[in-house]
Amino acid sequence: MPSPSIYLASSSPRRQELLRQLGIAFEVVAPQISEQPRTDELATDYVLRLAAEKARCVARRVDLRAGCPLPVLGADTEVVVDREILGKPRNRDHACRMLRRLAGRTHRVFTALCIVNQGVERSAISESRVTFGPLSEEEIARYWESGEPADKAGAYAIQGRASAFIARLEGSYSGVMGLPLYELAMLLRELGMPIP
Repeated sequence: MPSPSIYLASSSPRRQELLRQLGIAFEVVAPQISEQPRTDELATDYVLRLAAEKARCVARRVDLRAGCPLPVLGADTEVVVDREILGKPRNRDHACRMLRRLAGRTHRVFTALCIVNQGVERSAISESRVTFGPLSEEEIARYWESGEPADKAGAYAIQGRASAFIARLEGSYSGVMGLPLYELAMLLRELGMPIP
């Protein structure tokens, strides 16, 4: 396995898959932070804050361990409808309520990135608009039973079975997955790290 070129402050399999797609070697170091939104915090501020807090948390940990020779990448993705951050579903009922709200309408997905490299921080944000077709109660129930929505922002995964629900996407497919590759490549170039 090649030596890592970044630390990934996330245990998300989707983010790992997208980094591999770009050919970026990485080591996963899961952050330990509170993900509670602040009162009246805008979705954009929330995702930018969480991405930065995840990257800083891991940078502190690896700095103690190895002098932090590599950049740390943090990311956060949130689904927003009617200005409300949906978060991840707590249980079946919560997931089904989310999917009912998304059915037959357009919502926004924000993904923020933050790279911490030797005390320097660079951030970027991706905004996408996703339109779901109508969903029946049976479709929602079957989707929950698939197990896919359980740990996903907004209770769906664009790269999985929920792709059949999506009538229109405006923005970044990889951003909705959890790691906007265009913005990531831009940040890495700013830091002088060529994409393989």
